Amino acid sequence: MRALVILPTYNEIENLPRIVPQILEVDPDLEVLVVDDDSPDGTGKEADRMAEVNPRLSVIHRASKMGLGSAYITGFKYGIEKGFDYLFEMDADFSHDAKYLKDFLREIKEADLVVGSRYLQGVNVINWPMSRLLLSYFANVYTRIITGLPLRDATGGFKCYRREALEAIELDSVRSDGYSFQIEMSFKLWRKGFRLKEIPIIFYDRQRGESKMSKKIVREAVWMVWRLGLERLFGREDSAAGKPQGSSSLQRT
Repeated sequence: MRALVILPTYNEIENLPRIVPQILEVDPDLEVLVVDDDSPDGTGKEADRMAEVNPRLSVIHRASKMGLGSAYITGFKYGIEKGFDYLFEMDADFSHDAKYLKDFLREIKEADLVVGSRYLQGVNVINWPMSRLLLSYFANVYTRIITGLPLRDATGGFKCYRREALEAIELDSVRSDGYSFQIEMSFKLWRKGFRLKEIPIIFYDRQRGESKMSKKIVREAVWMVWRLGLERLFGREDSAAGKPQGSSSLQRT
């Protein structure tokens, strides 16, 4: 079973040469795709250099800084086209520990989407300022209340999808970016009856580079949650093939 770890990058030249080997060491069936948004610091060129000597690393260059959500959509389309069975979302800044990839690969066998949760067993976040932690925690409470999405960590970006689940979504219809991208993707799968599962992870604040968080990302998430909540009340997602509407489940470990 082939698995692809998608790493969106923008100015991650300090992190990339360290994170890619750690990922590839986890399992011989793992490959990495770097989606670089024309990083001014040369991250894309460094990714090309690494790919020249490692056939398990591929690179896609985009012409400008187009956003996290669209980077993952680009990666999903690539992974589906290349026939990967599982597709990961993962940060390139060491916020997500590669050691958890084994847990994802184990749990995805019984699920369609596995989410690495910072809030499944208490609060497992290292080195965030209290203001950022409170914003994240209560954003997830807010999301559960408004949308009904049964995830403790709907905004987390460490995830593994089964290819068939992604194929059931019209990827070009996904409107959001940032935190709201994570919410929208999980919501769409949940509404289609796919199996969602959370596993505990410890999240570490980045050690190098700068955070991509912005007020625009926060505002987008606030409005996206309401749109999805209204969609749940008044709209209707088509069921996934073989999965009747309302048959979704959530598993936690």
